[in-house]
Amino acid sequence: MNLKGIIFYLGILCFPISLLAFLNILYSIYFDHLINVNSYMITLFTSFIAGALFYFYGKNAKKRLVFFDQIILLIFTYLVSSLLISIVYFSSNYNISFINSIFESFSGVTLTGFSIFESVKYLDPTVIIWRSSSQWIGGLYFLIFLILLFNNKQFYFKSINLTYSFDSSLNSENKIKDDVIKITILYLTLSFLIFFLLTFAQIRLFNGLNLSMSLISTGGFLPTDSLENIIKTPIQKFSLLLSIIISIVNLFFIFNIFKKGAILRNHQEDLFLIGFYLISSLILIFFLKNFEILDIFINVASSLSNSGISIKSIPSNFTLYFLFLTIVGGSLISNTSGIKLIRIYILLKSTTTEILKLVRPNNIVSQNILFSNKKITNETIKISFFIFISFFLSIFALSGIMIFDTINFEDAFKISVLTLTNTVNSDIYGLRDIEFINLLTSSKIGLIIFMVIGKVELISIFLIIKKFLIKN
Repeated sequence: MNLKGIIFYLGILCFPISLLAFLNILYSIYFDHLINVNSYMITLFTSFIAGALFYFYGKNAKKRLVFFDQIILLIFTYLVSSLLISIVYFSSNYNISFINSIFESFSGVTLTGFSIFESVKYLDPTVIIWRSSSQWIGGLYFLIFLILLFNNKQFYFKSINLTYSFDSSLNSENKIKDDVIKITILYLTLSFLIFFLLTFAQIRLFNGLNLSMSLISTGGFLPTDSLENIIKTPIQKFSLLLSIIISIVNLFFIFNIFKKGAILRNHQEDLFLIGFYLISSLILIFFLKNFEILDIFINVASSLSNSGISIKSIPSNFTLYFLFLTIVGGSLISNTSGIKLIRIYILLKSTTTEILKLVRPNNIVSQNILFSNKKITNETIKISFFIFISFFLSIFALSGIMIFDTINFEDAFKISVLTLTNTVNSDIYGLRDIEFINLLTSSKIGLIIFMVIGKVELISIFLIIKKFLIKN
């Protein structure tokens, strides 16, 4: 294991948290919200000192990380960034315990959105911004790792090679810098685009800023207790809908719209996903005739994006429908979680192919993915099947932990699904009244572990265990 190399990159990833803390200090001073300013100063110095120590310790190390080093770096990034972000909660004037601080910060960094705060309206504005920015930074980190790490030619279990071609890996320091800068610029640009859409719809700047950071990262933290306090007019709902759709599709989709042939060549998954989204919405429109069409489109998009925020309550008999949409998730190259539509497509197509081979042995069946030239290989089928099985095993494992708490099995199952898909509990899942602050410590630790597994996927944990077992 290249421990020094891991620590070197970990040090670099500490500095953005220092920047966020610094910006919150400026905001606190400018708007005279000084009640928790000491918390941000502690976080600023702690994250900067930790980053500097890690950076100089690993400065002369080999910068090339093999796949298992990269996975360990990702897990440690979630751990260290969550610890640093939790300092604000723990040292604030709200008397938040250590485990609750860790829970809130992990929920933010993994883009889940579960919260120990029963009401947001009583929070200091700087804490609200801190919660949203923790999701924003978590989304940026995940996209960087998704493209640089999970494009590994040895283990394609994130499957991003099936829909888009990259030439990226953690092999060259200069290549890493170029790719990180490119991803960051794209992410910032999309964040400003969503912020512009929301402010253009006359949403208050403070709410627009927080919403834009949560939406681009597909997070679930809101600046108010209810989204309906912010989103009221049709133009505001339409702006929110466009913002959510931006977070569902491929990170590069918006920027390739004006490139000739790029959409059809590189974004067939996104077109397929948008078609699935429209059909899913139309089904609900047919059954929920008393609901506003825009509200239905927003709730369906929110579920597919794994954000989970809702604009209106939905009848309880449609809860499983929305849970299914969260399990599907968005594009492979986005902050969304879930099994992914492309993997479900691969499993269905491979199953259909095997049935056709039995019925008509002499027929030649296309193995292409969607309408591209990329083929469905046996390895792709095996990985998709393993992801599918491990996802549901994880749900039952976490449900088993949760039922020892004061939660009934139905709610435990729903929470487990939302945890594995990094989706906030809301009215559309019938879980708005869950009080995470009152859960047992064992339940909170279980949720934290599976929040991370929801992002990195269980197969990566198995690969790490296998690597160490073989070594020993």
